Amino acid sequence: MKILLLAGTGEARVLAKLLAGQGQDVLASLAGVTCTPLAYPVPTRVGGFGGEAAQRAFMIDQDFDAVVDATHPFAAQISERSQRISKELTMPYTRLLRREWRAEEGDNWQLIDMPDEASSRIPPGARVLLATGAVSVSEWAGLADSRTLFCRRVDETDQHFPFEGGWIVGRPPFSLEEELDTLRNHRITHLVSKNAGGPTGAKLLAARQLGLPVVMLNRPALPDCDRVETPEEALAWLTILKA
Repeated sequence: MKILLLAGTGEARVLAKLLAGQGQDVLASLAGVTCTPLAYPVPTRVGGFGGEAAQRAFMIDQDFDAVVDATHPFAAQISERSQRISKELTMPYTRLLRREWRAEEGDNWQLIDMPDEASSRIPPGARVLLATGAVSVSEWAGLADSRTLFCRRVDETDQHFPFEGGWIVGRPPFSLEEELDTLRNHRITHLVSKNAGGPTGAKLLAARQLGLPVVMLNRPALPDCDRVETPEEALAWLTILKA
């Protein structure tokens, strides 16, 4: 069975390792957002497909038997497109989607559905950490008026930060102590996060410990499709297909 693994998450790397250990024929596909992505133990392509028609042609030409979509929970466009193409080609598809975070005792979360809602939740004069990814920094322009913004990114860059504030460079996962240092050193008063879920929630623990408000962007709606939560569940899904 030939598997297309739409990758870019820690779960995707774990699944790739499991599949490689079984000698499965798998191709991991990375969008290329990060300049220096961590290596995968399977053949890997990097870069976009060039649109829906090009992705469909690629999937046909490569003659895949199944698709496991282990992209980021907020990669809605590629997930919707891949699920749609897979359905058209009658190619089995599953979404590997880790559980979302839930507020716990001591948390001060405000939930939003769109980035432009954040400005009504964060007062002027705030110092805000955008733990939302460098690619989407422009989505938070509504916060720039009378607030100081910092956005975390994986790669060093010469790109000018578009607002008052700056980039914070670092590769996750971060420990609780690292997150506490970041929040304290930059005198952060508010944290903005996407509800990516998963085990790397140290920033939320740090915000709880420091009593900082968190503006949490809810996940986008997902297409109706097969869904699993862990690499092990994805492997079981593939095993059933192969049988």
